[in-house]
Formats: sequence, structure tokens, C-alpha cells
Amino acid sequence: MELGLMVEPQMGGSYADLVSLAKWAEASGFDTFARSDHYFSSGAPPHVTDALTSLGGLAHETQRIKLTALVTPITFRHPGVIAKTASTLSEMSDGRFELGVGTGWMELEHEVFGIRLPPLGERFDRLEQALAYLWTAFGRRTGGFHGSHYGLADVDVLPQVGTAAPIVIGGSGMKRTPALAGTYADEYNMFVTGQSVLDARLAVMRRAATEAGRDPDRIKLSMAVSPVVGDDAADYAERLAERASARDMTPEEYETVLDERHIPHGTADLVGEQFDEMASWGVDRVYLQQFEPLDGIDLDAVRRTAALLRDL
Repeated sequence: MELGLMVEPQMGGSYADLVSLAKWAEASGFDTFARSDHYFSSGAPPHVTDALTSLGGLAHETQRIKLTALVTPITFRHPGVIAKTASTLSEMSDGRFELGVGTGWMELEHEVFGIRLPPLGERFDRLEQALAYLWTAFGRRTGGFHGSHYGLADVDVLPQVGTAAPIVIGGSGMKRTPALAGTYADEYNMFVTGQSVLDARLAVMRRAATEAGRDPDRIKLSMAVSPVVGDDAADYAERLAERASARDMTPEEYETVLDERHIPHGTADLVGEQFDEMASWGVDRVYLQQFEPLDGIDLDAVRRTAALLRDL
């Protein structure tokens, strides 16, 4: 199972913080370093860097680790801009850049910056056309692309560095998201969920891949998780209480939320068993997702959790 560190810079954090974390992840043996693509968050205006620009800097600050945008909204950028930026990032990183693409969803950041957030149905239509556009721009199919929202002439879009940037499609939907993943994704990403929900999504994804003439087994499956892990029962209780307090919950209330959302939690042995179960479902990559400001991430806790995953 591949291991990624995912951070949320919209919670606050400078580019220097981002560099420090990416270098730490690379030195610690992570396979990929991922960051969200948001411009704002609720509360006091945070220090938020642009995702794709900062990943260009990280391409020069790191040597081995993959660099993943998880995910860039199609509301922020025209697919032509995404295509040129992605191909440039692939060149800058020697092929280590991975492009996550999504519909966009956070109303607040769109309101603050005056960016139109279309209705959900239109966003999915735009996403589907953007993905077809990117496949054409990346040389995965020929003849240009002509849709109701976007169009691309029959030209070579350069630079192209070996294999085009892998496309990550993520989301919690049960129909359109897995169908788009089956048709266009190299990686299908979602928040951690239970096996019954996962099986239903994978059935849609696999059917769409087969109909598109693709091998569904070649589409990587990944989950983003924010586990609560303790070395022993007392340590777990302390960490659970800290997380619960930050959410204005009792430990018992927060533990119920963790159960309902299938988020791994407990002592190291128990969490290891939960990760082992995820691996048995066919999960190929896990992102350890951090929701704190970049300078407040508990790297010791991340390191302990990563050790559990490396044993799988």
C-alpha cells in the first residue's frame, strides 16, 4: 500500500511551511505529498498559498516524492490553463506531478473571490468536458475536443514529458463521480468509507471503465484518512479527548462520529487491523490527511501512523 501525506493549507501556512513538510515526508519515506486546492477558509482570513504554483516550487525542493494536487476545482481554472500548468509541472518535476481534478464545492471561497460557482449539475457537466479536454491535451486521444463549455483544436499541447500527468478523480458521489473515474481517472480517490459503500462505488467505476475500453484493475484506488491512534489505551484516550475538544464534542460523541464515518481509531494494534482490512478491499494508496495549520501538524503522530501502514 502506497503512503501519502496530505495537508490542507487553507487552514493556514506559508510556502516555507509547505517546503518543510514536503521535505520531511520525502525523508520519511512517503510515496507522495498531496495538498488541497482552496483559496479560503472560515474564520480569520488564513495565509493560503496557491496549490499549483506552490507545487512548482516543491518540484525543485524535492527529488523523489510524487507531488499531488488533491484536487483542483474546474471553477478556478479553464481546462486549457490546467493542461498547460500540469504539463509544465510534469516537466519541472521529471514526471512526479499528479493532477487531481474536481467540481469545486466550497461556496465561501467562491463568494470571497468573486468566482462563479455554478449549480452542481452544471459543475459535473463541466468536469466531464474538462476531463475529455485534458485527455485530448495530454495526447491520450486525438482529433481535438468540442463540447458545449470547452473546446480544443486538433493540435499538440506541449510540453509532454513521457507519460502525461496521472489524473486523480475524487469525491463521495455514488454515480457520476465513480463513472467519471472509470472513464478518465488513473486514480479514484475518496474519503475513507465502509466496504458496502465502497463496493457500490467500485461497481459503477468498473462498469464505466469497461464500457470505455479501459482495464478497471489499472485504476488505482485511494482513500484519505485522519486516524486517531494511541500507543496504548491511555494514550488513545488522551488523543481522542484532544480531537473531541477541538470540535466541541465529548470523547464519546466524537468516537461515535469516527465509528459512523469508518475512520480508523484506537490503539496501534486496533488501527493496524483496520488498515489491514482496507488493504484487503483493494485500497492501493492511503493519504494521511491533516486538517491543522501547517505549522501545527503533529509529525510524531503522523510518523507512528505511517509505521502501521508500512507493515501492510
